[in-house]
Amino acid sequence: MEYGHRRLTLPGEGVRLTADRWAPPLRTRRGTVLLLHGGGQTRHSWRHTGRRLAAQGWTAIAVDLRGHGDSDWAPDGDYTLDAHVADLRTAVTVLDEPPVLVGASLGGMTSLLALAADPTLARGLVLVDVTPTTERAGTAEITDFMRSGTSGFATLDEAAAAVAAYNPHRTRPPRPEGLKKNLRRRDGRWYWHWDPRLLDSRQTDPRTLDDNARRAREAARGLGVPTLLVRGRQSRVVSTAGAQELLSLVPSARLVDVDGAGHMVAGDDNDVFGEHLLDFLDGPVRLAG
Repeated sequence: MEYGHRRLTLPGEGVRLTADRWAPPLRTRRGTVLLLHGGGQTRHSWRHTGRRLAAQGWTAIAVDLRGHGDSDWAPDGDYTLDAHVADLRTAVTVLDEPPVLVGASLGGMTSLLALAADPTLARGLVLVDVTPTTERAGTAEITDFMRSGTSGFATLDEAAAAVAAYNPHRTRPPRPEGLKKNLRRRDGRWYWHWDPRLLDSRQTDPRTLDDNARRAREAARGLGVPTLLVRGRQSRVVSTAGAQELLSLVPSARLVDVDGAGHMVAGDDNDVFGEHLLDFLDGPVRLAG
């Protein structure tokens, strides 16, 4: 069941953001969850999560970040964290209520910094395999994977092989057609559906990454909403030390390690991820009001 699924457009800061919305019957409605994907992904990575949330009474909205999927590409090529934060704060203004923010990687950093700028923005925060301090080798692997696809792929099978090489512990789908949601065909080749300028030096310079980590630590210290960190136990991006640092910065936060999952936690084991997310929504978020 699609639970009132529809596509909608949300305002960003100078861009339009495309989103999918799953809504339960009004009599069962419990709140809103805003789902923000990681760099190089799209809103489609939350499809199963969105359906499951709606089945449990939550309105789920999965957004394509600027430069990703069907959202606008930034006219000036600005994909800094500040630009994403501005988009998020603008998008939330048209919602009926403060949402629970669920952010993977880039989406999590965006959510964390947005809450620092406006502590009333959301009623809860779920960080999906992202912490202020991340492992540079792991983040470099993501950047390398994204760069490897900038020249496109001759076939869907070739794109599927690239995904499998990056994420070898995940079972490879028997048919690659599902990748069409995240690819666009152009001049006879398949390209990931995001702006290549995402990889400009403004976003990947080590000094920028260090500054982002510093800002994220400051933001974490000031968090006043229920917080959950969901980490893939096989993640090469968030280490045990990085997770423990977050818990020291946010003593009230919960930590869940998902066995058999890497950085793409929700995709690696969506059932287990969904269970932990619903437990958090039914527990700390509900009790906090």
